[in-house]
Amino acid sequence: MLENFSIWGTGPIGWLIPFLFVLSVIVFFHELGHFWVARRCGVRVLTFSVGFGPEIFGFNDKHGTRWKISAIPLGGYVKFFGDENAASVPDHETAAQMNAEERKVSFFHKPVAQRAAVVAAGPIANFILAIAIFAGIFLVYGKQITSARISDVQSGSVAAQAGFQAGDLVVAINDKPIESFSDMQRIVSVNAGNQLKFEVERTGTRQVIMATPAIREVKDKFGNVSRVGMLGLTRTMAPGDVRTESVGPVKAITMGFEQTWFVIDQTMTYLGRVVMGRESADQLGGPIKIAQVSGQMASLGLLPILHLAAVLSVSIGLLNLFPIPLLDGGHLLFYAIEAIRGKPLSERAQEYGFRVGLALVVMLMVFATYNDVSGLIARLGS
Repeated sequence: MLENFSIWGTGPIGWLIPFLFVLSVIVFFHELGHFWVARRCGVRVLTFSVGFGPEIFGFNDKHGTRWKISAIPLGGYVKFFGDENAASVPDHETAAQMNAEERKVSFFHKPVAQRAAVVAAGPIANFILAIAIFAGIFLVYGKQITSARISDVQSGSVAAQAGFQAGDLVVAINDKPIESFSDMQRIVSVNAGNQLKFEVERTGTRQVIMATPAIREVKDKFGNVSRVGMLGLTRTMAPGDVRTESVGPVKAITMGFEQTWFVIDQTMTYLGRVVMGRESADQLGGPIKIAQVSGQMASLGLLPILHLAAVLSVSIGLLNLFPIPLLDGGHLLFYAIEAIRGKPLSERAQEYGFRVGLALVVMLMVFATYNDVSGLIARLGS
């Protein structure tokens, strides 16, 4: 079975290979989004690189684009005609000296709507990739459904205090229908401290129970710790309450959309809690954490690594939409200002913006790496 497939080994190499595989696939599709829309808009693409730094391998296509794999596999870029560097910072001096034919294929001289479309295409490609992966998983493996019937209520838990009983079937939360125990877990896990309204079936009648999930630290088999909302309920595994449903192509795509939106919603909810001081930022991870988790998922088989690739693709797409100069979202912010003003920001304003953006990105990377190292040290010392 594919879910038992593992070739990566253990240790640092067991982390590195799946990490590079997952990241390279995600980066490739992100940059492919930029590339494809740029070509549709008549922009000349100079370079398509997976990775940064010195070129390891490459070739030129018939349009003159240099496709290459570079030495530092922690990202990638597409460089357009008229760009000063890989971050698509415009080369104003060169742009001012272009002739009419060069202006036709220069990214800098395209209408603001086309430039915005090219920039937005990268994150959109990440979301499409995630939807495709999730849809493929559902199409091949189907959807396993465990009914939201309660097998046991932990003594002294939030659920026990709220009045849940063994045998209760949760049918709705906050008036949203619940089809499975997983549906209930998703809602509860991201609502620690928020009161929820549960509608349950008990001995043929429906009752309403109000409960507020408590935040708990959960450690997986690899020692990774996460904080989630919990009630203290156990699912039933009785034969009649566990089933696997086949999923057709249209349904699989719909479920792929839903799963992708869930990841977006969960990520934004967590970040919102961090900003409001209701959640610690120590769950933010960087390259070391991603490499470690990639290796862990790969050791479990192909299905978990595919699921991780989809989640990371959503996360990278979402991160790139943040309105930070240097990221795609920062470019889109500049274009929005240009559309409103009728002209772009001054060269000096853009330069300062990119400097601030670079500082923010570096600070975020340093902070995420600090979390990674701290977590690794804590696990090694435990």
